[in-house]
Amino acid sequence: MQKIKSLMARQGLKSPQESMADLSPVENLRIPSKEELRELREQPIDPQAEQEIIDSIEEVYFSNDSFDMVQHELEKLPPELNLQELEEYRDKLKRQQSAVSKKVADLILEKQPAYVKELERVTALQTNLQLAAVICTNARRQLSVAKEGFTEASLGLLANQRRRQLLTGLLKSLRTIKTLQRTDVRLSEMLEEEDYPGAIQLCLECQKAASTFKHYSCISELNSKLQDTLEQIEEQLDVALSKTCKHFDVLHYTKVQLAYKLLGKTQTAMDQLHMHFTQAIHNTVFQVVLGYVELCAGNADTKFQKMQYKDLCTHITLDSYIPCLTDLCKALWEVMLSYHCTMQWHEEHDKQENTPTPDDAAAAAESDELVVDRSYVKKKLEHGLTRIWQDVQLKVKAYILGTDMSNFKYDDFIVVLDVISRLMQVGEEFCGSKSEVLQESIKRQSINYFKNYHRARLEELRMFLENETWELCPVKSNFNIAQLHEFKFMGQCRSPSVSPSRQAVTSSTLAQEELSLFQQYLQEGNPFEMHIEHKEEETEDVLASNGYESDELEKSVYQDYDSDSDVPEELKQDYVDEQTGDAPLKSVSRETIRSKKKSDYNLNKTNAPILTNTTLNVIRLVGKYMQMMNILKPIAFDVIHCVSQLFDYYLYAVYTFFGRNDMYESSGLGLISSRLRTTLNRIQESLIDMEAVGENAGVHGPGEDRKEKVPSPHLSQLVVLTNSASLYGLAQRVVATESLVFLAEQFESLQSHLDTMMPAAKKPFLQQFYSQTVSTASELRKPIYWIVAAKAIDYEQMLLLMAGVKWDIREIMSQHNVYVDVLLKEFEQFNKRLGDVSRHVRIPLPVSNVLWEHCIRLANRTLVEGYANVKKCSNEGRALMQLDFQQFLMKLEKLTDLRPIPDKEFVETYIKAYYLTENDMEQFIKNHRVR
Repeated sequence: MQKIKSLMARQGLKSPQESMADLSPVENLRIPSKEELRELREQPIDPQAEQEIIDSIEEVYFSNDSFDMVQHELEKLPPELNLQELEEYRDKLKRQQSAVSKKVADLILEKQPAYVKELERVTALQTNLQLAAVICTNARRQLSVAKEGFTEASLGLLANQRRRQLLTGLLKSLRTIKTLQRTDVRLSEMLEEEDYPGAIQLCLECQKAASTFKHYSCISELNSKLQDTLEQIEEQLDVALSKTCKHFDVLHYTKVQLAYKLLGKTQTAMDQLHMHFTQAIHNTVFQVVLGYVELCAGNADTKFQKMQYKDLCTHITLDSYIPCLTDLCKALWEVMLSYHCTMQWHEEHDKQENTPTPDDAAAAAESDELVVDRSYVKKKLEHGLTRIWQDVQLKVKAYILGTDMSNFKYDDFIVVLDVISRLMQVGEEFCGSKSEVLQESIKRQSINYFKNYHRARLEELRMFLENETWELCPVKSNFNIAQLHEFKFMGQCRSPSVSPSRQAVTSSTLAQEELSLFQQYLQEGNPFEMHIEHKEEETEDVLASNGYESDELEKSVYQDYDSDSDVPEELKQDYVDEQTGDAPLKSVSRETIRSKKKSDYNLNKTNAPILTNTTLNVIRLVGKYMQMMNILKPIAFDVIHCVSQLFDYYLYAVYTFFGRNDMYESSGLGLISSRLRTTLNRIQESLIDMEAVGENAGVHGPGEDRKEKVPSPHLSQLVVLTNSASLYGLAQRVVATESLVFLAEQFESLQSHLDTMMPAAKKPFLQQFYSQTVSTASELRKPIYWIVAAKAIDYEQMLLLMAGVKWDIREIMSQHNVYVDVLLKEFEQFNKRLGDVSRHVRIPLPVSNVLWEHCIRLANRTLVEGYANVKKCSNEGRALMQLDFQQFLMKLEKLTDLRPIPDKEFVETYIKAYYLTENDMEQFIKNHRVR
């Protein structure tokens, strides 16, 4: 390296650092000559060998510039020096030095052009730097001149202007802060005025302004105060929202909704609103019931206020039950009406806001948010309908089941049913609900009430029947069950589309029935205010004066008497045989019956229905039962079953009083049909308590079956059925039997209405009741009037008289026997007694026909029995028998219009049978069995 440095020193070369330090723009660089460089390569060496020499140099020589090679080599010398070794080592070092020098020289020569070029660039850079220094010097001199002449004056003015602007902004900020400090007073005024949107708008603007000046320390406290004020506004807004649950006001609700919209809490407002409606329902019903409980308790005991609503309902008294229920429904109606109005408001509001979507993105995003809010509100309101109605049902259910209604009066219970029915109609219009909760609860109470009520009515009916004297109840000739107050509801619910609870609506409001309840009572009124007010609007006018109509009406009865409109269809036929049911070939025309009609003993009375006070009572009961059934259809089957029991018991009582007689029932004349017999047996098994005796009825026998049964009634001691002058109580028998027939006719007229009320699965019961029970009422005429016919004529006397006649005569007689005159006299007396009875009770044509048929049939069979008792009889005697019978028929036809004469052929065939041969007689006996 020393050699290289010395070489560079000889050639005038310097290192790059030294060159840069000493470089001047005028200095010329001296480049080594080729001869000098060639000295370094005097001894040519093989490049590979040269590289090996260089590689043999120790690494320490290449470490750093501060390396002291002399010291290094001296330290390597051994303690004992060897001259030869030293010389060899010295030669080695020289060779290494020579190789390194040669390598350095080669590199210098190789890099010299680049070195020269770089030096030229450095020289050019130095020249440019000197020129820049001159330009900067000139600029500094000129800037100094400008500062002195312009900047100090002009920039001073600008600084003052800037300071003025800053102070102006500060003053404006201070005024804004002052205004913010005074906003709490204005906010309080706006809240008192219920201007919630304005208060929120002002508060939000103040918050925005406060955030602008938040760098002021006084603003942080103001910002906290504004946040507290906003929370206070939200609390008052929540209170204002809760007020709409009971009394909806459009302006008030519009303000509240706008306020929530400004807060961006439309969905939260809807959640809060539903919570308030739920709370309003609870508070309303609790306060109403609590008011009545405390009023009835009569003291200021506060224990009721701590009770649960369900327990509170059990303290309602019977007297305050209906008023409390009505007020309860009125209060709940107000809540539901408010909810209905709320939904209407939102529907109308949504229609108004359905404007075209704006183009700008911000407005579009806001519109999307509004759509989401409206969709949420709509779904929430629709879902809330069912929830609100469910809460209402549960509250009313607790009230209904909290009191035992089994001891309610009928009219009171009907009012309860009507109120609940109206409430269910409200529910159906409110949310389309079928009110299963209310139906189930009122059904439970109705069944419980109806069982007790029906049991009491059956006992009452038994008492009526046992005290009934079977006197005619005077009603007008045009009497119809629709005239009774209990059946007024039928005329008002002919159309099935009309709800039963609308039956109390007066005629002046019928035109509004097409409107829903919410439309009718949107502005004012309440659907639960009119139930008791119109209850007794019309009075009944069904009773006649002393049982007689006016002369004009009586005259019209005579004029219409030829009409056979009051004659049943089966009696309009010429004649129907009792045994076969077929009409015989020989018969009397209808004109003959209409021309005479002597057998109808009612020309001195109008054709008013025959019924008793007990019959009227049963009809009223049926009307009440149907009214209850019409209002509460779920218990329709139970009610109809009880209605059938009323008819069953009345029918059984009439049969027991007037038709049961073992001696005549065993006559074998088919007085009681198998259908009637089956019906009577069924009634006795299912309804009559045969174990109950006298006053102990119902005391013993705790079984449920005994509770459903009623003791058999006993005929009043005032009714005498053994007096021959009164034809053995014929008047009472007619009144009893025909009142039963009239009752059956009324049931027939109600069948279609009952059928519509009856559940489909239970309709076979109704059809069976009508086909096997109601239709058998007229069949009781036979056994009941048979007893009169059997006692009215002295058939035993006739048999004795016939036994005294000599029949084995040898010549044909022209004069009939005395027993015929005696028998005809008995019939004349019977006819006279019928006339006497008819002065008190109208005897309808079917009744007189049955009576005459029984009497004639018994007389004819008595004749056959008398003829059969004859021991000796000649052909002339048989002719005398025919003469007697023809005389009897001729006189009898003048007394009655009944055609053909019953059992006429029976007698004639029996008499003619004596003329038959033995073979014909055998066939005759086979064909004519004893009937």
